[in-house]
Amino acid sequence: MKAIKAHTSKVLPHYAQIETCDNSGAKVLKVVSVKGAKTVKGRYPAAGIGDLIFASVVKGNIQMRKTVVPAVIVRQKKEYRRPDGMRIAFEDNAAVVLKDEKGSPKGTLIKGPIAKEAADRWVGIAKIASIVV
Repeated sequence: MKAIKAHTSKVLPHYAQIETCDNSGAKVLKVVSVKGAKTVKGRYPAAGIGDLIFASVVKGNIQMRKTVVPAVIVRQKKEYRRPDGMRIAFEDNAAVVLKDEKGSPKGTLIKGPIAKEAADRWVGIAKIASIVV
């Protein structure tokens, strides 16, 4: 997994509910854990753009509901800064559901734009993305 070049803020804590932007069958995910999150005692681990999370499916088709799936955050509302000074913010928080932790997406289509930082880190997601911002 590559490092992210931008200074992203971690804004999606445990139990945050986020929408999916793919056609995997899941509609709403609840963040259960963040892979590689390091915090101080008493602080909730949080995720940002390009982070691998494990999420429980809250809404979706019957086979997907109440299962824990790996996912990657591809959009966040809170703005973050790129090395050239540009600040990027999206309209919503969104994630893409994965088949495994290697990075192959479960769906075949991603709706809406995804962040360039997530596309650089996760090549499988970048292949099926329609717009990379």
